[in-house]
Amino acid sequence: MFEIRKYNDADKEVWNAYVEHARNATFLLNRSYMDYHSDRFHDHSLMIFHNNKLYALLPANEDGDVFYSHQGLTYAGLLTTGHASAENICQVFVAINTYLKQAGFRKCIYKPIPWIYQQLPAEEDLYALFKECRAQICARNIAAVIDLKHPLKWYNIRKSGARKALGKGIFIEESEDYETFWSILTENLMNTYQAHPVHTLQEMSRLKTSFPDNIKLYVAREESGKMLGGTVLYISRKVVHTQYISASEEGKKAHALDALFLNLINIRYKDFDYFDFGTSNEEGGKVLNTSLIYQKEGFGGRGVVYDTYEWTV
Repeated sequence: MFEIRKYNDADKEVWNAYVEHARNATFLLNRSYMDYHSDRFHDHSLMIFHNNKLYALLPANEDGDVFYSHQGLTYAGLLTTGHASAENICQVFVAINTYLKQAGFRKCIYKPIPWIYQQLPAEEDLYALFKECRAQICARNIAAVIDLKHPLKWYNIRKSGARKALGKGIFIEESEDYETFWSILTENLMNTYQAHPVHTLQEMSRLKTSFPDNIKLYVAREESGKMLGGTVLYISRKVVHTQYISASEEGKKAHALDALFLNLINIRYKDFDYFDFGTSNEEGGKVLNTSLIYQKEGFGGRGVVYDTYEWTV
């Protein structure tokens, strides 16, 4: 028998302790990360108990009569340990659906955690979505991911760009100068997409302070020290993820990002399992940014999908 209880702030330590041992969690599911934008989302995270012991967590929020595995996160599926079984996870989703129906929800939107972020196989939730929920895929985005244990050769344009950049004396370093990078990033996003970064500079600075080992900024500089571009990395147990990538116009002409990723992929993070460049889509995957994914594929990235499911409660 499974009992579903809504998370509240008093549960923070218990929640975070479970996240530390979950087979499919990253630091994004820690409440100190999740709650940075608590003013934007009405949290409705769930804690699932079995025989009075915490069995699973579901990061979530509500919006009217729709229940979302958390909208403020790239992924937010059911968190479990290696003790979870297929039969029990099916029963968990039956219990979740009963809870949601009694709470007045009409529909559920669910973003499972991509398999590259799992410490152990953990796709029992996908089976339960099919068996118990009759869920349908409503969005499918594609990320470019490098298997660092079996890397592919770079496209010639990327290798040539890196050589040219290094030949000009461009060098790579870790930096705390988020302000300068954010200026480059914001200008790029506005000029290209008429958009702003998901995080404000102040939000990213607070998150960096809370997770200094998981959030790092690396930049490419010319010999004078001027920043030409950079990337904010989200570093989990197995995966290095590029949360933001940007270069100034000068940096683009100098191929600064090619030199940057040569350093990060082949030297600094070569011992990780995967290097995730993130998705290259709009409109839930219906639009593919072909030039963007081509650049990522040029470094050896290949497709891993980020799916979203929906079902009627």
